Amino acid sequence: MINGTRSWILVALLATTITLPSRAAEDAAVLKDLTAVIALLGLPCGQVVSAKRLKDDDHIATCKDGKRYRVFINAEGRVVAQRQP
Repeated sequence: MINGTRSWILVALLATTITLPSRAAEDAAVLKDLTAVIALLGLPCGQVVSAKRLKDDDHIATCKDGKRYRVFINAEGRVVAQRQP
């Protein structure tokens, strides 16, 4: 019984270890995409250093200089970035 429990714990730890780098890579890609979107919209930012996902295609992006933008897709299907206080 104890060996079976240890096996399940090992499997759970391995699964967590394998998925963490994948999530980190995904997060880095989101930050890069948000940086590009804000730049293409002509807004000052420089680089997005963190982002909070509100829902699908809706994020709060925090720039290196401290500015924050809500980046989302509006009802017309266009990407919009609104400066947040």
